[in-house]
Amino acid sequence: METNLQETSPTAEISASLDTPVTLTPKAVKMVMLTRDEEKIDPSFGLRVAVRGGGCSGFEYALDFEKEPRSNDLSYSQGELTVFVDPISAKYLDGTEIDYVLGTTGAGFKFNNPKAVGTCGCGSSFAV
Repeated sequence: METNLQETSPTAEISASLDTPVTLTPKAVKMVMLTRDEEKIDPSFGLRVAVRGGGCSGFEYALDFEKEPRSNDLSYSQGELTVFVDPISAKYLDGTEIDYVLGTTGAGFKFNNPKAVGTCGCGSSFAV
């Protein structure tokens, strides 16, 4: 099955809320949902976006699927996708846009984080 990653959908627009530290581009939403389907994860599961200590720059990004939010999570919809972010990660991620990019070195999710003052070559860790 061929997927057109350039296609945009009005359902990929983020719900209006002041508590949305991370947004995903329509292409990123599409790839998250495609990955969820390919891994046979229940469509009701949401996407957890988190920051963890580690990586060569001090912090690293983490994406995972979870059935439901934790008690103190920010939880919001982006199109047909539910996003979960814990309050500590939200401080480091505020204003971050996640995109899905195709390049000569491969394909993957790219985090455009305005709070990052430095990143490593792999693009999965950052410093604040």
